[in-house]
Amino acid sequence: MIDNRVVKSLDLNNYLGTWYEIARYDHSFEKGLVGVTANYSLRKDGKIKVVNSGYKNTLTGKYSQAIGKAKIPDPINEPAKLKVSFFLFFYGDYFVMELDENYQWALIGSNSDRYLWILSRTPKIEEELYSELLQKLIKRGYDVTKLIKVEQKEL
Repeated sequence: MIDNRVVKSLDLNNYLGTWYEIARYDHSFEKGLVGVTANYSLRKDGKIKVVNSGYKNTLTGKYSQAIGKAKIPDPINEPAKLKVSFFLFFYGDYFVMELDENYQWALIGSNSDRYLWILSRTPKIEEELYSELLQKLIKRGYDVTKLIKVEQKEL
């Protein structure tokens, strides 16, 4: 059983902006993508615009972009449990399980153990920090051997 509890508070304004995918569980909608980033910005209707992008197979491969939306169903009691949609009205979970106090890295999960991401504000993180994040995930019951490291461009 995994522990997918979320952080108690989330300052959305601090969370907005660009995040780099450091590692993820592989899944069909990101198959073969490298140089993956997620950019979050506020929409006029109060929802969050989500732009996920990356390159197919290599950092010089075909550029791919998916634009979606996110919402926080219960911003008062569970501000770190978001719902994200890239297809019509089908929403998936986006749980901010761990978050650096300065919003420099985040561990993202869902209501199952099938999805997992390590995100950072920078394309690369120190090995020591990566190891610490893996330990946090292991304590939560995640199989970190299933994580694939995502190749990123240098800034």
